[in-house]
Amino acid sequence: MIGGGAAGFFGAITCAATYRETQVTLLEAARTPLAKVRISGGGRCNVTHHCFDPLQLVQNYPRGGKALRGAFSRFQPQNTIAWFQNHGVELKTEADGRMFPVTDDSETIVNCLLQAANQVGVKLRTAAQVKSIKKLDSRFEITLKTGEKLASEIILLATGSNPRGYHFAQSLGHNIVSPVPSLFTFNLADSRLHDLAGISVEKAHLRLLTPDKKAQKKLLQTGALLITHWGISGPAVLKLSAWGARILHEYQYQIPLEINWLPEYNWASLSDYFLAIKNQYPRRQIVTNSPVNLPKRLWRNLVLQTGISEQQRWAELSKKMLNNLVQELIQGTYKIEGKGVFKEEFVTCGGVNLKEINFQTMSSKICPGLYFAGEILDIDGVTGGFNFQNAWTTGWLAGQAMGKDN
Repeated sequence: MIGGGAAGFFGAITCAATYRETQVTLLEAARTPLAKVRISGGGRCNVTHHCFDPLQLVQNYPRGGKALRGAFSRFQPQNTIAWFQNHGVELKTEADGRMFPVTDDSETIVNCLLQAANQVGVKLRTAAQVKSIKKLDSRFEITLKTGEKLASEIILLATGSNPRGYHFAQSLGHNIVSPVPSLFTFNLADSRLHDLAGISVEKAHLRLLTPDKKAQKKLLQTGALLITHWGISGPAVLKLSAWGARILHEYQYQIPLEINWLPEYNWASLSDYFLAIKNQYPRRQIVTNSPVNLPKRLWRNLVLQTGISEQQRWAELSKKMLNNLVQELIQGTYKIEGKGVFKEEFVTCGGVNLKEINFQTMSSKICPGLYFAGEILDIDGVTGGFNFQNAWTTGWLAGQAMGKDN
């Protein structure tokens, strides 16, 4: 097994536990394994998501959902929960469906995996960087950076988004879908958001205004939005960055973005509502009296953007001002001027072409004895525990099949 992350550990543990006579060695290039597990979820580890219907579950994967449908019928979040419970770790579900250990500490998951691997006899080797892999008849020759050579009949590549993993896969005959970043925040240098860092909106509707009108239908998301010092973040932004990862990369992260701050309204209903406010409270100042569910400072900035002055009252709202205000609130256009990072977590779309993988076993259709699991594949999920579930599922499937073929 090459790669000491979530997928590599789960594949190694599953194989060793299922086929006791098989010697499983796990090679990790770093001195400390499971680094991504440690930092996930702000150090709490978002293990999986409370979604138990495979058909609904696959909707959270911008790439790879179709391939995972059958895989999730064999190992899905319910199985993940049961596995950790059987190994002494209880998980809890938060309001948005994300699942964490009840300890709220990623070390709980790290220690569980380390102990489970040790109990079933997995031989863990850290600081064991692989330099090359060669297929010699029915065996593989693995050369480490130190010059040491290892032989194995079966190999699992679970190297995440590390370029070396892609190189190994290519050297063994596989094609790589060009990797690009996914799950990131948007940089916006816009006066409307100036001095609003920390303000959040529970529900906003975001749409990438790409030149391709047909593509726009898929490039929209609704959810919570957080204004930051550099632009915007939050679940809606992260999901949109995942679904739009390739087109955003194509346009070098310079794309207009439409924000509907009040998705519960359309143009007509919001116009009628403001006209009713104008008739009911004509003497109230527009800037200081928000009639909609938006933070006061955000409302103020958006109103002033339309040309309405600090002193103007609702009675003075002209038809042109009304239209400008409605447009600003439900069709405001912003310019994405780059991408930020989502905490320390880094997810890519791209990887080993899924057409070259047998998803019953996670085995290569090109190179006998080679298996894949986790993010090295062209699979990525939105934020919420879905990327880890891909690691657990593909690792489990690979582990179940590898010992059988050995």
